[in-house]
Order: sequence, then structure tokens, then C-alpha cells
Amino acid sequence: MRPLSIRRLTLASALGVGLAATLAGLREHRSGLTRCRFETATLDTWVGEVPGVDAVRIAPALAAERDCRNNRLAQLALDQDRFLDDARACVRQFGPERVGVFLGTSTSGILETEQAYRQRDAQGRLPDTVHYAGAHNTFSVSDYVRHVIGAEGPAFTIAAACASSAKVFGAAARMIAANLIDAAIVGGVDSLCLTTLYGFNALELISPEPCRPFDVNRRGLSIGEAAGFALLERAPARPDPAAVLFAGYGESSDAHHMSAPHPQGAGAHAAMTAALARAGLTAADIDYVNLHGTGTPSNDLAEDKAVIDLFGARVPVSSIKGAAGHTLGAAGIVNAVVSVLAIEQGLLPGGKNTLTVDPALRSRYLLSNHPARVDRVITNAFGFGGSNCSLVFGRADCLPNVRIMH
Repeated sequence: MRPLSIRRLTLASALGVGLAATLAGLREHRSGLTRCRFETATLDTWVGEVPGVDAVRIAPALAAERDCRNNRLAQLALDQDRFLDDARACVRQFGPERVGVFLGTSTSGILETEQAYRQRDAQGRLPDTVHYAGAHNTFSVSDYVRHVIGAEGPAFTIAAACASSAKVFGAAARMIAANLIDAAIVGGVDSLCLTTLYGFNALELISPEPCRPFDVNRRGLSIGEAAGFALLERAPARPDPAAVLFAGYGESSDAHHMSAPHPQGAGAHAAMTAALARAGLTAADIDYVNLHGTGTPSNDLAEDKAVIDLFGARVPVSSIKGAAGHTLGAAGIVNAVVSVLAIEQGLLPGGKNTLTVDPALRSRYLLSNHPARVDRVITNAFGFGGSNCSLVFGRADCLPNVRIMH
């Protein structure tokens, strides 16, 4: 595929709100995970809760039907890093109908429905304040963002579990290649809710301690929340050599099991292979693999097998989830932003909380940060049902078929 420019990025997670705070968290090698005190949850686990979400106010014109924690989290991210200004400028530049909005989520604004359920009347009816279309509906976040930005092009939400906000990059690339749009806002928003916390607890997948991806004593994942966005557009004929471009995507669906990955990492391998091929690269070209790395025994083992089969033990790898938690439908955009920062800042981020790498896992897992030139990164987002997506980002002067200005 022809690489796409990343005009603007933003991210809000437990690690930090905005790119500067996120980068500071990475450099300081700290974690935003805290003991779960969310809502009425009484689970023995840690979560990645984004500070300040409850203080966000939705614009009055949109609040009546679209006010929910998920949309407030989206607004919090939109307000960072001049993203909203640039997105609106993009709409003015290309025209509202030529800008698409493609976002990922898993539970959207289900928290509002959970809270409303407690307020049922004697006949079991929910209160009139419940607005399913504007909050609980998975399309609500894409609809909210397109209204805030003023975009009128194609818009949809991808709800493919934890691969959701990685798959939107592929959707945008296809839309731009088909000349249906000139630019796209992509990303993902997933906020904490009781359904997620108790659902993963029922699956016996949450950890009673901060999650420790690839650790020999890993005990499961820590649920987090996040919102992140990227503004994509066609790359100029001769881009800046140092510009970081979105270079390729790969998707697969191995459908091995409802919740467990293929034990040999077949779907993960297929997604990474397809992403490399679309970017015109080989495994030898990659400088860093940003793992899905959830901290569950089976997921880490399967991903490790796929990485070793494709890259060997040469390439450094790590997971952000010990710092931000597993943000589910937003996991793809969190990893995408971290990947771009790794290239721009020359930083190989070490995985947080991991103390001793499982000897059964053979990848070169980083326990601490390392300064290094990073030119090309592949990042993974793998979800339930075998829905997998890998993305490739790289410096313009290190990507094939990109003409560089001199």
C-alpha cells in the first residue's frame, strides 16, 4: 500500500493524558495502574483508570442524548495535542464529506445502561434518561466524534474485541485508496464498566496484582481504559525523510476459540506476515515489536511463538499493558501511538512490572528502556474469536517506494 501521513496524534490513558504525559510516563518507566475502586466493583484486581474523565463536560448541544463516560473519555483525548483544531482544519481543507471517521470500541457507553438498570421501575422499565443510540450503541462514539469535528464522510465503528482500534487503520487505508475520502480520523475509545470487569473475572483472566506480561509468574490482565486518535491523509509525493508514516496493515481471523488464541500463534503470524507484505518489508527490516502482551499465560505464549517463528530472538519486544492496562477496544490505538513515539524519540520502551521473563518464552523481552534508533515498528492487537491485526509504522526514508525530498 502507499504509506499514509499521520497529521496528528493524541492519547489519553492511565499512563498519561496527552502525548507529553504519555512520553514522560514511558521515559520514567512508571505504571498508571491502581487498585480497583471503580464504581461499585469489589474485585481484587488493579485497573488503568484515566484521571479527569468525570470532570469532562459534553457540549450542551450534544449532551442531551450523547453524554456517557465513553464519550467524555473521547472528548478528553480530542482536547489534547491540538488534535481537535487540526481535525477541524482538515474538514475545512478537504470538505466535510471527504473526511471519514473510523473508531474501535468493545463496550461503548454500556456503563450508563448498567447504572440505569438499578433505577428500573416496578414494571422493570428503564428510566427515560437512557439514550441507547447516543451512549450504549457501539456507533455512538463514532457518531459523537464526527459531530464534534464536523466530518460528514463515511463513518463506522469496528467492534472486533481487542483488535478493534487497530483494524480501523486498514479501513481508512482502503477508503483513501478507493478515493472515497481524502483523510480519516481513526482510533478507539473504551471506558471502564462493570460488565467488562466482572466478565473477565468470570473468565478467570484478571490478575490480583498489576499485570506482568511475559513474566514467569504472570497471573492475568489488568483492565484499563483509553481514548486515542490519529489523523491520516495521503502522504505527499516527497515527504520529510524523518516523518513517521503508517506503512501497512495485516488482518487475520483464525477463529480457533471464542476467547483463547491459537496455541501456535497461527492467526498472529498471519496478521504480522500480511502487514509486512503490505508495507513492502521483511522481518529483517523491523527494529521493534510492540506486543499485544496481555499478561495471561496462553496469550503471551501464543504471541511469543508467532514472534519467534517470524523474527527470531533478534528483535526487541515489549508490552505497554503493565503501564496502561489492557484497554480492550482501544488497545490498538494505544500501541499505535507508543510505536510512533518509539520511532520519533529513539526509545525502546521496557515492559513495566515484569520481573523475570518466563524461560518458556524466547522473545527478546525488554525489562527496561533502551535508547536506540528505531526506524520501523510492527505493533499487534489480537482479540477474542481469533480477530487479529498488526500495523507497521516507519520513518519515510526507511520505507520502500517512498520518494524523499532533498
